[in-house]
Amino acid sequence: MGDMAQAEPVRTPLQRHIYSVKRRLYWSGATFLAACLVTFPYADHMIAWLKKPYPQDLIFYAPTEAIFASIKVALLGGLVLAMPVILYHIWKFLEPALLPGEQRLIIPFLMVAFGFFALGVVFANFVVVPLSLQFMLQFGIDRSLVPQLGVGFYVDFNVKFLLIFGLAFELPLAITLLSRLRMITSEQLSHYRRYAIVINLIIAGILTPTTDLFNLLL
Repeated sequence: MGDMAQAEPVRTPLQRHIYSVKRRLYWSGATFLAACLVTFPYADHMIAWLKKPYPQDLIFYAPTEAIFASIKVALLGGLVLAMPVILYHIWKFLEPALLPGEQRLIIPFLMVAFGFFALGVVFANFVVVPLSLQFMLQFGIDRSLVPQLGVGFYVDFNVKFLLIFGLAFELPLAITLLSRLRMITSEQLSHYRRYAIVINLIIAGILTPTTDLFNLLL
């Protein structure tokens, strides 16, 4: 009787599912925070890397602006550093629901996903951001204005582009994976293409740092 009273209660499938989600979120969040603590001391180096498309000096308008800019780049660096662990926990969460053949298909996709995200970040910083800055700064210079960029604005501007393009580079990979798993078909992709274009334009209008057509099309 005593042993039965002290026995651990049996979890239902739903309870096990919720517990697994909480545990994966906990470890992913803890890894992300730890990665941010690791990257924060190198925030000045990361800001210097982000600043490569803009050779002029950055200024700050408020005492806290430089601190918050360092925190933001540390968060971005922490996300990139923690991405393999986050992808691992996503995989372990999905693994029980997949067939052996599907598991063998997803593992390489998750491994490549980190590389695609990093590639999108590098592409944004060395291709998209320089083109955007050149267009917008030249627009103001042609009107006899002198550009003076604050570090807070510049980091916000740059980090948004990096995150957007990092995630955008994952989209072809995600579509390919869903197609290989037979969750979507080419006919469905063709049918919903028009809606996807409209949705993409709306999302781009919300996420892009400025409202000009150049950034919207990027």
